[in-house]
Amino acid sequence: MDWKSYRIDALLELALVEDQAANDTTTNLTIDETLRATASIVARQEMVVAGLGAVPRFLEIFARLNARHYAQTRFEVVSHPEIFDGVRAHDGQVLAVIRHNARVLLSCERVILNLLQHLSGIATLTRAYADAIQGTHAHVLDTRKTVPGMRALEKYAVLCGGGTNHRLDLASGILIKNNHIALGGGLPAALEQALAHRKKGQRVQAEVRSRRELEEALQYGAEAILLDNMTPAEVRWSVERIRQETEGKPGRWIPTEASGGIVLENIRAYAETGVDFISVGALTHSARAADISMRIVPETD
Repeated sequence: MDWKSYRIDALLELALVEDQAANDTTTNLTIDETLRATASIVARQEMVVAGLGAVPRFLEIFARLNARHYAQTRFEVVSHPEIFDGVRAHDGQVLAVIRHNARVLLSCERVILNLLQHLSGIATLTRAYADAIQGTHAHVLDTRKTVPGMRALEKYAVLCGGGTNHRLDLASGILIKNNHIALGGGLPAALEQALAHRKKGQRVQAEVRSRRELEEALQYGAEAILLDNMTPAEVRWSVERIRQETEGKPGRWIPTEASGGIVLENIRAYAETGVDFISVGALTHSARAADISMRIVPETD
């Protein structure tokens, strides 16, 4: 991920401003402004790491926001060559070491940990889902069920955990869902309009919840099908029906996706149906924050 992109920098800056990191009353009153310190970011559980690239960006942005005091203050962020986003870390393992002014470390501690804990939690949960379907044909997808403003980072964390990104936003793809069907005059009408007026290269995906809707989707030209809130048995039947429709037709591949009610305990059953993708909203909306701490000590020569 490009941690210097405009959107990411704006989000990191907002976190610092929200926490009033530049006006840390306690730190400014109790810590010598010349003291330098070393901070160790430590994993407190088995986890998949995500978000390490944000650490130096937070510090650079903090220096920009406080140019009068810290613009020229040197700092260093180092980690072991084997520690980077996407790797598994063990309980007690040091993820990164920061050498900086002590006041800066204390003022940025919480926002750094908040982001690392959140993103690593998503990556860790995603890895559990990906491991659960290892050896099958299926891929784990994320959804748009993300914290407002955090989507790019949360989807990056999904990638770190071995998942696959679904569409980034509403402009990134065509997905005709149940409300589009209800408001658009039915699935055949919605498909007709989408296929006729889409931009070049856009694939039209339709959500179906029954065999009748599946048959409509196949008949009226859906190019990808989302099987919503079906049991594994229903998904298996649907996947086989779609394959029958495309068999012997070169270039006529209809990707299949299962969604709704899928949890860690049943995802393997869905994966074994032969479905191509399984979307799991819990990856981003229900991931538990990873346990990560920061130890800060005075710097020694």
